[in-house]
Amino acid sequence: MTALLAIALKEIRAGVRNRWVIAATLVLAALAVGLAFLGSAPTGSVGASRLAVTVVSLASLTIFLLPLIALLLSFDRLVGEMEAGTMLLLLSYPVSRGQVVWGKFLGLFVLLAVSTAVGYGAAGLGIVLAGGQAGFGDWAAFLALIATSILLGASFLALGLLASALVRERATAAGVAVGLWLVFVLLFDLALLGFLAATEGRGIPPELFRWVLLLNPADAFRLLNLTGFADIRQFAGMAGLSEQAALPIPVLAAALAAWVLAPLIAAHALFARRTL
Repeated sequence: MTALLAIALKEIRAGVRNRWVIAATLVLAALAVGLAFLGSAPTGSVGASRLAVTVVSLASLTIFLLPLIALLLSFDRLVGEMEAGTMLLLLSYPVSRGQVVWGKFLGLFVLLAVSTAVGYGAAGLGIVLAGGQAGFGDWAAFLALIATSILLGASFLALGLLASALVRERATAAGVAVGLWLVFVLLFDLALLGFLAATEGRGIPPELFRWVLLLNPADAFRLLNLTGFADIRQFAGMAGLSEQAALPIPVLAAALAAWVLAPLIAAHALFARRTL
């Protein structure tokens, strides 16, 4: 446990020293605050609270931005050190390969969680200072958005570490990371919609469709935040989908957690068998 925490602290110090944490936090805060005040401009005419519309806007931002940040952060954490020769030095200490994988993930997770919480929290604080009115349901949805955004980022951190354990060159890991982002953020939904269009909606039974969406962590995140809360669902344009793809919030949260654990376990197993 001491070795794992030491590796995690090393990753945290490296992230702070490289100032990527500050940069990511500022980018997330700027975009979140901008969406909170510009994206919610028409709330008065539709009767929605500014916070509810902000949750919808931030959910879309999260799906595109946080996976990219997480993959860029994690794709070279193992293979990069192997190429540089520092991994052999690290493993010469009393530390196991599993502790290296889990320790690196823990450190990166802390960095990403702090950046996300502070960045998105700035939007909530701005709404409060601006005198925006919001009910308990809206605040519950906003806090759930922050928590599940961190969980979504963690799933792509794990996928990035899996890519880093799988390949032998840093450039290849970068290509795999870009491919993972394209598949899960863009191509999966496009392929699914194309298949449904080609089969006139009969290719996947409605009772199975909801489970197919869990094959993509981004879709599990989208469903949880846009269909899981009644106060948000009516403003998200997901009312029709929620009827067919409704799943309990604990099931969707468990799916996201599985997308964190499964790639990490696979990365651990692959890295344990690698020849350095």
